[in-house]
Amino acid sequence: MAGTVTSCEVDEQLTDELNEECGIFGVWAPDRDVARLTYFGLRALQHRGQESAGIASGDGGTVMVRKDLGLVSHVFSNADIDALSGQLAIGHVRYGTAGAKSWEASQPHLSTIGDVIVALAHNGTLVNTDELRRQLIELGVPFNSNSDSEVAVKLIGYFTQETHHLREGIRKTMELIRGGYAMALINEEALYAFRDPHGIRPLVLGRLTSDEGVAAADAAAAASALPSDAKSADDLVGDEVVASAAGWVVTSETCALDIIGAEYVRDIRPGEILRISKEGLVSEQGVPAAEKTAHCIFEQVYFARPDSIMDGKSIYACRYDMGRKLALECPVEADMVIGTPDSGLPSAEGYAFESGIPYGTGLIKNRYVARTFIEPTQELRAMGVRLKLNPLKDVIEGKRIVVVDDSIVRGTTMVQLVRMLRQAGAKEIHVRINSPEDIWPCFYGVDTGEQSQLISATKTVDEICEFIGADTLAFLSVDALLECVPKAGYCTACFTGEYPVAIPESFGRDKFIEGYEPRLLSKPEAVTGHCVVDKADDRSWEEEHPEEL
Repeated sequence: MAGTVTSCEVDEQLTDELNEECGIFGVWAPDRDVARLTYFGLRALQHRGQESAGIASGDGGTVMVRKDLGLVSHVFSNADIDALSGQLAIGHVRYGTAGAKSWEASQPHLSTIGDVIVALAHNGTLVNTDELRRQLIELGVPFNSNSDSEVAVKLIGYFTQETHHLREGIRKTMELIRGGYAMALINEEALYAFRDPHGIRPLVLGRLTSDEGVAAADAAAAASALPSDAKSADDLVGDEVVASAAGWVVTSETCALDIIGAEYVRDIRPGEILRISKEGLVSEQGVPAAEKTAHCIFEQVYFARPDSIMDGKSIYACRYDMGRKLALECPVEADMVIGTPDSGLPSAEGYAFESGIPYGTGLIKNRYVARTFIEPTQELRAMGVRLKLNPLKDVIEGKRIVVVDDSIVRGTTMVQLVRMLRQAGAKEIHVRINSPEDIWPCFYGVDTGEQSQLISATKTVDEICEFIGADTLAFLSVDALLECVPKAGYCTACFTGEYPVAIPESFGRDKFIEGYEPRLLSKPEAVTGHCVVDKADDRSWEEEHPEEL
């Protein structure tokens, strides 16, 4: 394969980075500075969204919110944090995939339920909100944005007013919405957390302790609430109550627990609702969990921080193993292995270990380049990768280089990276990707909504190799990838086209290239007629569970 960039045009305005919708953080800790804990939690989750940030707090009487466009460090001042006093809080960082990029679409979303104010933070994308929004508008419910998250909070508010019970409002909403979601919600006195029945988007539970005595007491309290055959707090299941810890935390990743000194307890289960208040922690199954879980595989490949733990294994270890598998499946003779900072580094280390090719640092990342509000002129776009990465010429020059990266989405970034390495004197460039080809669009919280923008959907591997200007190119297989991650069910729709949650025709219209037929594992459930009113009028659950109301 010739090692030159072809004359194919590169659209510099299209980013080649995958972006996940957002990160969420929630804390209930009456004796702690909850807003400041949330601020630090959001700083740990900043990689999940850089468009906007927000914090809402509850003080027992009302809910206050501060949110704006920008990074966490830009949005909040010390005065802002001091003003958000209370016993519980939720926070959110957003990268918008569904809804306008505006202050109104930033989160947490506030909504009123009679005299009660609630705030909701959402990670993921809902696929059936168009019809639900229309029905709510017909019922007189106002909207401030076109985001799917606002539809969720408005549904919860409507059902809560009808049933006079917030948890029932959440449960009825979960029965209607479809897609990938992990949500945290607060009113003035309680924190709620709930997750979609497939577990597509991540959400974990952590515990704050003030000292060893409290930690021991919490462990005993948790054990007393377990089934007789349970062995740890991880086994806590529906309708059980655990006495209050010094504080409880829910968040998208365990790295946000680490930064505030919280202890990981367990993942929030698919379809589960947690309620945390002065009465303690209450767990119930809001909607039945799907027969097969479908955790987003790209959390393992790209989104999550390397120091986060998912399903008992660190993301770093998963990516290291991906590199080892990649070396076995796609060997090549070379002088040095380098990774693209930061997500490609663990896999590059694994590739070097398995292949025996020396590992080196060939690219330096400018860690002070973050989202900027300077207008992206054509001159800045042309600088592209050089704004973030710079090659070490004396390390690269004259060498055959293996470049390990996590994915190729649109190809634009890799074109610039290969060109930059050639200019630094690389003799050969062999690109290795520690995930399969990204062929299908995602509808559950990743910004790849149109298949035509995915280079692997329109070009063969050889054609992509020629397009980016590499000497060789290879991707990890789906089977090998799944061998590197914990044993669980995963959504691999971006690689295989097998979608765990069916996509309504109205939502998926014009998103697929002609000739590509997605393989849905279930048929879309029609959301027509007056399903919102019908759901509000349905009292079957309340009649079966009078003790819960």
